Amino acid sequence: MTLRTPRKFSPGDRAGIMLLALFLVLPFPARAALGDNAASVLTDQARMKGTLHSTDLKTYVMHEISVSGTVVREYVSPAGIVFGVSWEGQFPPDLQQLLGPYYGQTKQAASQQASPWRAPIVVDTPGLVFQQTGHPRSFHGTAYIPQLVPMGVQPSDIR
Repeated sequence: MTLRTPRKFSPGDRAGIMLLALFLVLPFPARAALGDNAASVLTDQARMKGTLHSTDLKTYVMHEISVSGTVVREYVSPAGIVFGVSWEGQFPPDLQQLLGPYYGQTKQAASQQASPWRAPIVVDTPGLVFQQTGHPRSFHGTAYIPQLVPMGVQPSDIR
């Protein structure tokens, strides 16, 4: 019978093992966003710690999340995709969370405007329409992806 001596790990091996263990143990942060699936609405509700009310309007479902004087509405198509978002209230929501991959485009367009994030911001491209206005205690905005808006739904419905 031969006895094997335990293998000694180098500091680099230990670091790799620890990184792998953290990777397997820690959950990935869920990111709900414009263009994401309908399940992402629940992630938004949890992150905002708000109350959710959903209304089926036949051509889309509107999910309304209320939290601390702000209301966020997420519009989901029959295909189960978030095609639009809107918000109003005392505080602006986390736009990076709501806009996801469209946040960078919005931020860049806002920085090119005369008074970014203080005056009304309008981004109107074939792939994204974004509008935000307001001041402390009164913020309003909408964002939608034109090609994802279902047939029979008007952009003015996203409010």
